[in-house]
Amino acid sequence: MKTVDGRQWANREDLIEHSGYSAMTLKSLWRDRRDNGHPEPRDIDGVMHWDLESWNQWFAEHRERPRDLSGVDRSGDPDEQLPPAKQARVLGVDPSRITQYAKNPPPGWPAPVRVEELSTRKREYRTRAQLWEWVDNPASGFGTRGGRPSGPDPKARAAKESDPRVRLAAEALAEMPDRKAGEVAAVLAERHGQSVSTWKPIITQARRTAQQ
Repeated sequence: MKTVDGRQWANREDLIEHSGYSAMTLKSLWRDRRDNGHPEPRDIDGVMHWDLESWNQWFAEHRERPRDLSGVDRSGDPDEQLPPAKQARVLGVDPSRITQYAKNPPPGWPAPVRVEELSTRKREYRTRAQLWEWVDNPASGFGTRGGRPSGPDPKARAAKESDPRVRLAAEALAEMPDRKAGEVAAVLAERHGQSVSTWKPIITQARRTAQQ
């Protein structure tokens, strides 16, 4: 844990210890930041750190988001090992969702209790108890009202386009038209915090918006 200007900044290992959630869960929450609003980090000594107070506030709100778990099937043997199609039936989702989870697991998605090797793929089995425990964990995000659909999310895109940092980047580009993106990003990082790598894609977005 680092203290900068009287505020505590935590790296991912600090957040694991602080929150009690696994590294996989926290990495998944960070990966899905465009959808869940995860706070942006600040680069300290070459390592991503998050303002602990801001992260705590976000995480509390994330866990309290309204969720609809009415479609979850709570019947059956908790220890029954289920193939993907039956996992989808328990969760009340399309089987393709389980396939997506295998490629891009959501926060806390349980490891399979058994893997069956097929000729062209693997079939992962999970128990009903694992699935029930996962959906009951607020960090999973499952059942969140207006949850992330498959494909591009227009709301996420709109939020990205309305990001106030895009306006800051556009203003900086206007001030420094001859500077390279990395140089402008360094200036923005110095002025407003966060890392140079965080500002570079924002600068790209600002340039695209200006060309539209």
